[in-house]
Amino acid sequence: MFTPTRRGFLGASLAGLATGPALLAASPYRSTDATPFHPDTLFLTWHRDPTTTMVVQWVGTRGETTDSTVYFRPLKAASTAPLTPLSALTGPAVAHLSPPPTAVKTEARPYPLSDFKVFRAELTGLTPGTDYQFRIGKESPWYRFRTMPAKATDTVTFVSGGDVGTNDHAMANNEQAAKQDPSFAVIGGDLAYENGKSVATHLAFLRNYSKGMVAKDGRLIPMVACVGNHEVDGGYGTKRERAPFFYSLFDGLFTDTGYATLDFGDYLSLVLLDSGHTSAVGGEQAYWLSQVLKARQDHPHVFAVNHVPAYPSARTATGTDKAAGTGEANRTHWVPLFERYRVPVVLEHHDHTFKRTRPLLNGHTHKDGVVYLGDGSWGRIRAAQKPEKLTMMAEVSESYHLSVHRLEDDERFHLAIGEDGRVMDTCRTTQRSTGLVRRG
Repeated sequence: MFTPTRRGFLGASLAGLATGPALLAASPYRSTDATPFHPDTLFLTWHRDPTTTMVVQWVGTRGETTDSTVYFRPLKAASTAPLTPLSALTGPAVAHLSPPPTAVKTEARPYPLSDFKVFRAELTGLTPGTDYQFRIGKESPWYRFRTMPAKATDTVTFVSGGDVGTNDHAMANNEQAAKQDPSFAVIGGDLAYENGKSVATHLAFLRNYSKGMVAKDGRLIPMVACVGNHEVDGGYGTKRERAPFFYSLFDGLFTDTGYATLDFGDYLSLVLLDSGHTSAVGGEQAYWLSQVLKARQDHPHVFAVNHVPAYPSARTATGTDKAAGTGEANRTHWVPLFERYRVPVVLEHHDHTFKRTRPLLNGHTHKDGVVYLGDGSWGRIRAAQKPEKLTMMAEVSESYHLSVHRLEDDERFHLAIGEDGRVMDTCRTTQRSTGLVRRG
């Protein structure tokens, strides 16, 4: 399943992206000239089918714009209706578009511990693999996004990481992530480090993401996230009400629990897990995990995403009489399911290092094993354990980084990229043979 080959290919195809020209120069898609309303917390996400929907969200106050309706239309109009240049789409120009944009009313929901609101509009009925433009009312700039393709006939690229925060390292990795021109970003918990309490910290994270996660053509990069301990007032073993900021933004995907799946056509599934923060690892979540993995065992690309790692690189996996080891519950309840249902890659976080395990089956290196990538150092860093304690690891370092994933047919290519754009590590995973994998 795992082979460290084709490094030359990976280096040639992706290193250039990692070290490309700087972003966020003056962009016609985000110009604020003559556009008095430009929310600095604006970001995109999904509640369901990423091929035909998009969710537009920002945090603000009522009355800050006269019209919070979201207007959208395909960026490339039909041949009988030439596209109006984006640079001309300001003020009342929205009324003269041909064809006219579709209007979607925005819902205003409470934003925790403040008088702010979460403004949200879900755009539906979209065409897969298509660029769209949208604006908020008639006073905002025009923005753009792209729906995911219905079929993975071309390479699909996305980025992942965790433990972000709001410091300079986080912002540097935002820039590096955007340079990869990804379809979306997956953040595996500990987004802002607001601990369910700090409005200012959470808003700072959203502002940094909104500013930095913009592709070269001005396309906004959607965010997919799962919950971590620093989303929660108390960290572990509590109710979702104790993670108010996270669920105020992502409750459309995580409607009742801290875990959910997001399926991209029939080619990619993200299985987003709650490692004991607002949902127990075992019990109902473990049963749910067995069912969703079984249903997707023949999908070409399945990624599990969780915050606390099953195979930690900085903390110790060995428990004591007083406390379980890091990831012990994952290894008991989830790892056997990852192995049984042929999950090729698990994205882990929380330990603040760069790590790649060997392909693991039943705790040992095996060609049909699961590769665990992590360990959450987008904006936080920690020293790894001594090498003799990390026999399951193929690579470990004390480095700020993010991961780039490229899906090509039934293969996956994974790169670790440092905050300076350096390609730190590459690997390739392939789909395992049909049928369940026997443990032991």
